[in-house]
Amino acid sequence: MAAAIALSARGRGLSTPNPNVGCLIVRDGHVVGRGWTQKGGRPHAEAQALEQAMDRAQGATAYVTLEPCFHLSPRGPRCADLLVRAGVARVVIALRDPDPRTDGQGAAWLRDRGIAVEMGLMADDAARAMAGFVLRQTRGRPHVTLKLGLSLDGRIALGDGTSRWITGPDARAHAHVERARHDAILVGGGTLRADAPRLDVRIAGLQDRAPRRVLLSRHAAPDGWERIAAPQDIATLDRVDHLLVEGGAATAAAFLRAGLVDRLLLYRAPIIIGAGLAGIGDIGLGDLAAAHGRWRLIDQRRLGIDGLEVYEAVSSA
Repeated sequence: MAAAIALSARGRGLSTPNPNVGCLIVRDGHVVGRGWTQKGGRPHAEAQALEQAMDRAQGATAYVTLEPCFHLSPRGPRCADLLVRAGVARVVIALRDPDPRTDGQGAAWLRDRGIAVEMGLMADDAARAMAGFVLRQTRGRPHVTLKLGLSLDGRIALGDGTSRWITGPDARAHAHVERARHDAILVGGGTLRADAPRLDVRIAGLQDRAPRRVLLSRHAAPDGWERIAAPQDIATLDRVDHLLVEGGAATAAAFLRAGLVDRLLLYRAPIIIGAGLAGIGDIGLGDLAAAHGRWRLIDQRRLGIDGLEVYEAVSSA
């Protein structure tokens, strides 16, 4: 299942509005088929894995990160049917599908046709890998990652606004890979005016994965951009399940005040700036005790000379 979850990451930022699912077909201890949801949502992971496995799927075990879809669609067959037709003997599912069109029906269909079904293996990990789809189904909005490149003392720029470059090339490359994993990327009006950011993906082989550009502003957006007036408006962004917020301090504070940050990416450079620009503005905190217990560290690593810390909002775990 861990391998299937890793495969599912390949579809993140590409499969929306469908979930980025991963699937492995295993027979006699050997992987005979693998798949992940493709660009635009089709083919589904199960369909791709079964096509690769062909007749070797007979009597095999399918490991799939999300309950196989049960609803009928003009875009392709439902995966529960495909697994039955292929003759798999067992289906191991990580996460029950929160989409009411499936929600337990896919697993029941398989069981009714004599297939052994297990559900719940590594469900939390699968939910984290498909966080955008899960939040869209359960809360009606995309999953939000707030990315900050900071000095050791929490600054994002010198006092005059100079910010290139706080972090080194390894951290910047990692940030570009993160862009490729999101459907859209958002900045505030101040960042747009000060930096005129391209918000593209400058990594060889991933240049075509640049996310849509969104502006948080009360004013009109330039050509090629979409605009929202308030953080809560992210719910109106069509086909956006994973949103990356990159700047600036007022925008970061606005999303934090609204309780709309699910994940923090903190890139820390080993420098001290002093009287520079703070990374985050006022979030309306009136009691220091209320700041505790809101974030959980889920990853930490070195990126060249810089450090990366990844935090998950406790409420989104």
